[in-house]
Amino acid sequence: MPTVAQAATGTSKVAKSKKTVTAKNSVKRKTVVARKSQVKVAKAPVRKTVKAASARNARVKVQMATGRTTSLHKISVKQKPAARSSVVRAAIVHRPSMGESLGLRDNDDPLELNSSVALVIDQQTNEVLFSKNDSAVLPIASLTKLMTGLVVADAELDMNEMITITGDDVDTFKGSRSRLAVGTTLSRGELMHLALMSSENRAAHALGRTYPGGLQEFVRLMNQKAASLGMADTRYVEPTGLSSLNQSSARDLATLVSVAYQRPILRSLSTSPGYEVDLGRRTLHYNNSNRLIKNPDWDIGLQKTGYISEAGRCLVMQAKVAGRQLIMVFLDSAGKLSRMQDAERVRRWVEVQTPQPLARQQPQG
Repeated sequence: MPTVAQAATGTSKVAKSKKTVTAKNSVKRKTVVARKSQVKVAKAPVRKTVKAASARNARVKVQMATGRTTSLHKISVKQKPAARSSVVRAAIVHRPSMGESLGLRDNDDPLELNSSVALVIDQQTNEVLFSKNDSAVLPIASLTKLMTGLVVADAELDMNEMITITGDDVDTFKGSRSRLAVGTTLSRGELMHLALMSSENRAAHALGRTYPGGLQEFVRLMNQKAASLGMADTRYVEPTGLSSLNQSSARDLATLVSVAYQRPILRSLSTSPGYEVDLGRRTLHYNNSNRLIKNPDWDIGLQKTGYISEAGRCLVMQAKVAGRQLIMVFLDSAGKLSRMQDAERVRRWVEVQTPQPLARQQPQG
C-alpha cells in the first residue's frame, strides 16, 4: 500500500502530465491560429490586386463611354482603388440645332408638326398649301446630295466609269463611318445610287472628287446651279452635307425638288427601296433611308433625307396625295421618326382638305 508521500508524488505526476498536454494543445492552437493569420495576410495583397485591376477596368470603360482620348498606358498600375465603389454615368451633352438656337422650335402651327420648318406646295399650280418658317436659312445636312446628284446628272458623265474610294473620301467633318472601305471600286452609277437612296457619304464625296476639274470645281458648279435656279438662300461648301455650312431655306429646297424631279435618273435612284453591292468576297445590302418608300399608302416620286446635329432631322419629297402632285419640305425636326410623322400628318390633312370627285351616277331604267 503506497504511502502518503508516494500518493502525493503520483498525483503530482498526473498533474504535471495534464499540464504538459494542455501546454502542447495550447501550442498547437497557437500554431494553427498563426498559420491562418499568415494565410489571411497572404490573401490580402491578392484581394487588393484584384480590386486595383477592377478599378483600372472601370476607368477604361468610362473613358470608352465618354469618348475621351486618354490612352491606356497613362493609367498607373500603382493607383489605389477607390474607398468605395460607385456607378459612373457618362453625361450626354445636348447639342442644340441651329433652328433650336434661333427659337424656331418654339413656334406653334395648326398641324402641331415636330419640324420647326415646313413647306407644302402644289407642284402643278405652285399654290402654297402649308408654310412654317419657310424663309429661315438653316443647315440642310444630306439634302445636299440632291444637288450633288443634279450636277452629276446634268453633266451626262459615263455612269459605267469605275471609281475607287480613297482616303480623301473619309469623313473629316463628323468622323462618321461608312461601309465602303478605302479601296472599294464601284461604277459612278452605283455611287449615285448609294448617295441618293442610302445617303452614303463616301459615295457622294467620291462623285465630287472625281468630277472633271476636281472637287473645288464641283462645289463651284453646285453653287452656280443653285444661283441659276434662283436659290438665293443656298450655299454649298462640299457635296455630302456633313458640313453645317451647307445651308438653304425651305423655299429654295422646294425649287430644287421640283427641278430634280424632272431628271428620271434622280427619281429612280432616290426612290429605290434597296440595293445590293457585290464586292466579290461579300455582298453589302443597302436600304432606303426613307421608310415611307416601302409604305403602300404613299406614292413618292423623289425623296431625300438628311441629318446632322446642327440641322436636326430633314426630309424633302415629291409625292402624289389625293390626286395632287405635292412637294414637301421638313427641316430641323427632333427625333428619328418625327419627320416621317410630320409627312403623315400633312398627307392626312391634305386628303381631308381636298374635295373628292363626285361618283358618276348610273342611268336608271
